Amino acid sequence: MSDIKLLDCTLRDGGYINNWHWGFGAARRVIQALTRAGTDIVEVGFLRNVEGYDPDISVCNTIEELNRLLPPEGQRGHTIYSGMAMRSNYDIAKLSPYDGHGIEVIRITAHDYDIRDGMDFAREVKARGYKLSINPINIMGYADKDLLWIFDQVNAIHPWQFSIVDTFGSMRRRDLERIVSLADHNLAPDIRLGLHLHENMALSFCLAQEFIDKHLRRDATVDASLMGMGRIPGNLPIELVADYMNDTLGSHYDIDELMDAIQDHIAPLKGESQWGYTPAYFLSARFNLHRDYAEHYLAKGDLTNRDINHILANFDRAKATAYDPAYADRLYAEYQGRKVDDEAALAALRAAFAGKRVLVLAPGATLAGEEGRAAVRAAGADVSVSANFVPEFLTPSYAFFTNSKRFDAGAACPCPLILTSNLRADAPAAVVNYDRLAGTGAQGGNSVLMLLRLLRLCGAAEVLLAGTDGYRPDRPAYADAGLHTHTGRGAAYNAQMAGAIRAAGLPVRFLTPSEYERT
Repeated sequence: MSDIKLLDCTLRDGGYINNWHWGFGAARRVIQALTRAGTDIVEVGFLRNVEGYDPDISVCNTIEELNRLLPPEGQRGHTIYSGMAMRSNYDIAKLSPYDGHGIEVIRITAHDYDIRDGMDFAREVKARGYKLSINPINIMGYADKDLLWIFDQVNAIHPWQFSIVDTFGSMRRRDLERIVSLADHNLAPDIRLGLHLHENMALSFCLAQEFIDKHLRRDATVDASLMGMGRIPGNLPIELVADYMNDTLGSHYDIDELMDAIQDHIAPLKGESQWGYTPAYFLSARFNLHRDYAEHYLAKGDLTNRDINHILANFDRAKATAYDPAYADRLYAEYQGRKVDDEAALAALRAAFAGKRVLVLAPGATLAGEEGRAAVRAAGADVSVSANFVPEFLTPSYAFFTNSKRFDAGAACPCPLILTSNLRADAPAAVVNYDRLAGTGAQGGNSVLMLLRLLRLCGAAEVLLAGTDGYRPDRPAYADAGLHTHTGRGAAYNAQMAGAIRAAGLPVRFLTPSEYERT
């Protein structure tokens, strides 16, 4: 029967959540708890080219620095320890030869575009006497013929282990069957086979069970982390797979120790960063794309999951592995800038707004109170337009929408609609091309600015702004607590908005207090 080991990567992969800033004492206590639990391999951190040594961070220049985290030799039981290094960001000359103590496993990674150099890097690591594990990034990105080439290279190097790494979390059961079968039949029989899974599709525990139950012709290793902690959306939870291995293989991992480590060190972090399954990361996995693309589009703040699905579906496969923000922005602009013939709509809107004093309503928190609402009622405007919402305390003349997350295409609206061309509605609406109104920079798609540009095109005489509060850390941004508050927006964004409002080319007066007016 093959030997199946459990590898914990909390301090290394989980470090993406807290920037590897565990604190020296906390990191040691996590390692000690995992060791007492009987974890076979504990990965204590990254080897990287970094400035100096910080004992509180589990990313180091040398193996000697990582070794300081390990328990005393007499307290290690059968646990062995590993570190990880990526070919593209670690100078192999810094790696001292293995001296029989401390970390004895080095896992190396490389992308598809530098896999040949990665194999040379692997040879250097093995030559220094370490148990070598070769972990190519994104195994799902390789065709079978390319996998066979990799297996030939691995056999020639003859490492201790080769790992199947589902970097983008896109693996399903049939993919696992195919890749594991290829590896098991083409790797030398004494090379261990590892499996590293991510939680994009909420399949990690299912796939891990499938892998464990395969009865391979070789020894195997399963990677996991406490509570699944890892770069969002996270990893296979070690406590689940340890319990499964206890039940099916007769292993003896101490679940109590894992539970204590989670309670003391991991659960508090999850309150700050909610790793785990989310739909946007499922979509990046669905198309086997770098997860940064999902993060890129989530940060836009104006895309639904449906929108993200449609954008990712059109990705060039050459852009899948290495994150390219400029390319992502180009697809975003193309998606949002769908063209319509908007001349008739603009003519109708010119008739509605030309020469008028226009009240523009934004969903700021100042409109939640009676003072702000009273200012709106006393404004004396000729026509009113709400931006990306419809207020409850009055019915505006028009509702203007640019954001698919704010616009419900099937909901009845109490007033005429003005939409940008990235949106679709079941009801009649005046539709204006999105790219006619959108600007550049962080505030380019701001609905108030887009509405100001539209009003300028339509010849409005003056604009009265209400609910354009801006961002301050000590107060809510929106009247509706359900609306997304953009984290990280503050004085710099407020200043950009103030400048853009002034540049809109219309006389503007603020009816309610605004950070944009103070800037």
